[in-house]
Amino acid sequence: METEINEIKTIKRSFPVLNMSCASCAVSSQTTLEALHGVKSVAVNYANGNAMVEYFPLEIRPEDMKAALQEIGYDLVVAEENADEIVDEAHEKAYRTLKTRTTWAIILSMPLVLLGMVFMHLPYANWIMWLLATPVVFVFGRQFFTGAWKQLKHGKANMDTLVAMSTGIAYLFSLFNLFFPQFWISRGITPHVYFEAAGVIIAFILLGKLLEERAKGNTSSAIKKLIGLQPDTVIRVDTKGNTEEIAIKDVSAGDILLIRPGDKIPVDGKVISGSSFIDESMITGEPLAVEKAAGAPVFAGTINQKGSFHFEAQKVGKDTMLAHIIKMVQDAQGSRAPVQKLVDKIAGIFVPVVIGLAVLSMVIWLIAGGSNALTHGLLALVTVLVIACPCALGLATPTAIMVGIGKGAEAGILIKDAESLELGTKVDTIILDKTGTVTEGKPVIAATFWTGRNYERELASLEHLSEHPLATAVTDSLPKNYDTVTSFESITGEGVEGIIGNTKYYAGNKKMLSRMQLSLPVSIAEKAGYFSEKAYTLVYFADDREVKGIIGISDGVKSTAHTAIAQLQKAGIEVIMITGDHEATAKAVAKETGIREYRANASPSDKSDFVKELQSKGKVVAMVGDGINDSAALAQADVSIAMGKGSDIAIDVARMAIISSDLEKIPRAFTLSRLTVQTIRQNLFWAFIYNLIGIPVAAGILYPINGFLLNPMIAGAAMALSSVSVVTNSLRLRSKQL
Repeated sequence: METEINEIKTIKRSFPVLNMSCASCAVSSQTTLEALHGVKSVAVNYANGNAMVEYFPLEIRPEDMKAALQEIGYDLVVAEENADEIVDEAHEKAYRTLKTRTTWAIILSMPLVLLGMVFMHLPYANWIMWLLATPVVFVFGRQFFTGAWKQLKHGKANMDTLVAMSTGIAYLFSLFNLFFPQFWISRGITPHVYFEAAGVIIAFILLGKLLEERAKGNTSSAIKKLIGLQPDTVIRVDTKGNTEEIAIKDVSAGDILLIRPGDKIPVDGKVISGSSFIDESMITGEPLAVEKAAGAPVFAGTINQKGSFHFEAQKVGKDTMLAHIIKMVQDAQGSRAPVQKLVDKIAGIFVPVVIGLAVLSMVIWLIAGGSNALTHGLLALVTVLVIACPCALGLATPTAIMVGIGKGAEAGILIKDAESLELGTKVDTIILDKTGTVTEGKPVIAATFWTGRNYERELASLEHLSEHPLATAVTDSLPKNYDTVTSFESITGEGVEGIIGNTKYYAGNKKMLSRMQLSLPVSIAEKAGYFSEKAYTLVYFADDREVKGIIGISDGVKSTAHTAIAQLQKAGIEVIMITGDHEATAKAVAKETGIREYRANASPSDKSDFVKELQSKGKVVAMVGDGINDSAALAQADVSIAMGKGSDIAIDVARMAIISSDLEKIPRAFTLSRLTVQTIRQNLFWAFIYNLIGIPVAAGILYPINGFLLNPMIAGAAMALSSVSVVTNSLRLRSKQL
């Protein structure tokens, strides 16, 4: 995506970042990229491993960003071709390596625990523990030391720093006690070794990382499902009718493709022959299969059911609706909610603060700790470094957002950024455009009245020859078994006329009746008054002698409108309808749907001004629309929602999109917003509480009260589980009912 700023173009692009191990890593890599000349803005998301970078291509290349991150131990995938495959391969390789290291670390740590806790008096127990702990710390846990060293070289610190310091100090202290026990014995102190603590801490943290990576993989399941909707190969038909199977990447716009029963539609296009029913639920969320015949659009990722057909490819690759949805969901999952900015600031200073607290706790122990001051002080230092967990804080917001946005995508609700998701909980007023949002946006026959027999066949026979939009509404609503019409004529501003059999018929408005000098029967005049109250557009049908009937045409209210509006009102949201249509129509639609307030005869600027007016009164306003005339109001609103069957401009401007015409998805979108923000708050609460309680306990605050000192191994397990619990809590969102 390109934007023009001060006549100089910038590029905004998402790059996968590799080798991040915690939230501090995301902050560290973000500040490194932000410091580069030519980079305008950066947002690094630890949960999905992506950096959204806006940069000036004339001043910096992606390769320069990659080199800068490699210097501090991270990496950037800059290839545009096969980027997903490169990232998947890197993650798979890293996961396999992590699994191997974790397995061996646990295998060697089990005898370490037994020796350290139960059989510590065995001959050479300390030497055996040294032999077991050394590979765990420096072979299977070497990633923490290499990561910490790369950070240290650039004056930075992350979770690797905490782990490397805690386990390194425990190991070196134990090594000194193993080789020089007389140093302590001569001072009347019994030397202890903590090889088991160093080894088990590494094992627990590796296990936590493994569980975290697996859980984080589940948070992006929506993207994987969407990507899986596209087939790998397609059948192309050449000009002679011969077929060949080709890879989807080789499909070009204009190709004719064959779709058989059960096939997935590979790209967007238009049916040119044959017919079928297609399941579009994975894109629109609507369960009923849609009938497709020649001329009908088809979309990538949808599934053909019964018939076979040929269609012409029109949008391929990154231009398909499915590709746009995937891109939109990926960008949204990578965006940051406003609350995340505070969390990022905390994560940025978290590690230095923890190191300071660890050193302070050791100093206090040395001053006031009595005969075992050094031992207890050292244990407190190690335990504080181990138990502190920036990961839980860093994962709290992005994992909830990833799951929430993914769940929305599966339900046909596209959320373009995390800010709108967070703002959704504060909305107290929602403005609904009428045409295409509350109504179908397509005129149909709403009611008919005949004085004698039914003349629908004759009416349809006349109207199908007309090009007037009202004629289309008539023919779309009536059976298509037409009679032959002769002497057909369309009279501008009045209607149509023609001869069927031996009788001349007329279909039109009151002007036509006046010209024919036909008066209205009482029954039709009464119906005309009733239809007018309903804001129907009236079409009269007559022959040479009398008016035979009246037809009321209306843009029908959506079947889900009344329920959706009632749900919004029940949730305490004020619902207002706005339309460019006249007063009578607006009033009728508002009455039918239960909307208490409406604005009629509104121009596009009126709609935007009305949003501003409500905002000036302190309202948090959501705007729902589908047309180009709604785009200014959508851009002005705090939360903007486009109905997916509307214009591209409206969908572009809006921050949420409903990929169907179902209005009930709007209250579901607000429910999703509420549940996601609720989950974020829960995650942040537990992450903060964990650190607020865990760090003082690790420092030994309970020792003067009840003699309790936290074992560093237990601290390692607690630290590992805190991250996993946050991710698991976010995953609970997937089972919530919208």
